[in-house]
Amino acid sequence: MALVSAATLREYLPEIQGSDLDSDLNGLISRVEAAVARYLGFSLADGATALTLDQSTYTLYLDGPMYALPTVLQLPIKPLVSVTSIHSDPDLEYDSSTLIAGSQYDSDLINSRVILKTDSTASFDRGYRNIKAVIVAGFATGSPPPDLVHAICVWASHLQRAKSNQGSENVTQRNSTIRLSPRTMPDEVRELLRDFRNVSTIL
Repeated sequence: MALVSAATLREYLPEIQGSDLDSDLNGLISRVEAAVARYLGFSLADGATALTLDQSTYTLYLDGPMYALPTVLQLPIKPLVSVTSIHSDPDLEYDSSTLIAGSQYDSDLINSRVILKTDSTASFDRGYRNIKAVIVAGFATGSPPPDLVHAICVWASHLQRAKSNQGSENVTQRNSTIRLSPRTMPDEVRELLRDFRNVSTIL
């Protein structure tokens, strides 16, 4: 489900009156939110065919904990909503004997980390796909961050206005040639999204 409604996007497009174009705007919002999700480092949610920003279930296979912090498992998608299960298994079978009980760890929702408690008897194995984590992550559709909503609307309104000149680099008006701005993500949007990026996108 999209974080932004057509009604919200229309606030950025005062030239559009009424709801006649809402179907087109909703399609544009879906494409922009998928592009934003890709930029932030989201992967496909379980059963999904397109990237999404809203809260969804993800089954992740990880190679182990942080190198300097063996009790800390960094998840590749944030914000974290909840942890359904974590298995640590070098044999890659992930049966019940390799399940790490929820009482053994704490969840850092903001930074999307799972941290073993100091008295935990569990450990995270390190190796190819040794960790299987089933989590819920993403943004609540009822209360998405205002900066994220603004970024989506700025980019979507930019693309909506560019439709009439799609495929053109220049337009001529009153015997003057005007160079059009590129259809890539605007710098303003990139700056707004900076703090939402997942660790996998930051080198």
